[in-house]
Amino acid sequence: MKDLYTTSLFFLLVFSTNGYAQTSLLENLNTPIIFQGNDSVAYRDPAILFHENMFYLFYTIVQSEDGLIYSYTATSKSRDLKNWSPGKIITPKGQHLNYCSPGNVIRFKDEWIISLQTYPRPGLRDKDPVMYGTADARVFIMRSKDLENWSEPELLKVKGPNVKEADMGRMIDLYLVEDKDEKGKWWGFYKQKGVSMSYSYDFKNWTYCCHTKSGENVTVLTENEKYLLFHSPHNGIAIKRSSNLKDWGDWGDLIVLGQEDWEWAKGRISAGTVINLTNNPKVGKYLMFFHGSGPKTEEEGDFDRNASLGISWSNDLINWDWPGKASN
Repeated sequence: MKDLYTTSLFFLLVFSTNGYAQTSLLENLNTPIIFQGNDSVAYRDPAILFHENMFYLFYTIVQSEDGLIYSYTATSKSRDLKNWSPGKIITPKGQHLNYCSPGNVIRFKDEWIISLQTYPRPGLRDKDPVMYGTADARVFIMRSKDLENWSEPELLKVKGPNVKEADMGRMIDLYLVEDKDEKGKWWGFYKQKGVSMSYSYDFKNWTYCCHTKSGENVTVLTENEKYLLFHSPHNGIAIKRSSNLKDWGDWGDLIVLGQEDWEWAKGRISAGTVINLTNNPKVGKYLMFFHGSGPKTEEEGDFDRNASLGISWSNDLINWDWPGKASN
């Protein structure tokens, strides 16, 4: 009987400790806001990589310089999700380029690849009405050996080698994912005709496949032999599901998190990107990073200002929690 009591106590202590460890990083967070925008800076379009116990956050930073609006891709890192390094811009300057909206970072052979886009807005001044990217927006990748130093952006001819850049059409929000059934085959998802899909084996030669109805800022996870596609309609984050990348069905409810109570996200919640850290003892959840704009809508002006990056988490991708969420 004593041995049974000792064994039971041992398992109770082990599982209690593990349960605490799984939520310890999240329990230390006291706000869902990671980077908060203001009337001169916007943080948008997060992408996240977890590697060797480090969180690498990539995002768009929009800021005014000498009266002109510029967009860049920047990066910060953290070991605890609470304390983040200062933003480091990793893309060149130019309103005719505006490299931004990182989708994700993947490992290919002996290097890292980040997906991103251009968002040309030549001549845009900080007092001008909201202006969206021109028809010259295209999708790119950059490469790195160390996640610190990045190559020059490379245009991806995702419509195929015979389609000239000028004829590719406007495309934004690139996300890369490996085929669940064919290792070494990589899919590029990008906003065009909803979301369009092309594939490549070397990131140089691409074949166009198909498209499906979708919002913007796509993230794709592979879960239980299904592809889960997170996307942003006019407001909130929605999910689609497919087993073959061609036939998609809506899944779950629209995710709006704590928008009702968040002045900083009253205008729009968007660009949700999700990673699966359910097996990580320091997290034990799916993590979602997103941006919120507000209190005005983006059309009213909170597009290049007052946009902030936030964090939430879930056990099942249906029910979401965040720092400070009121208990029911």
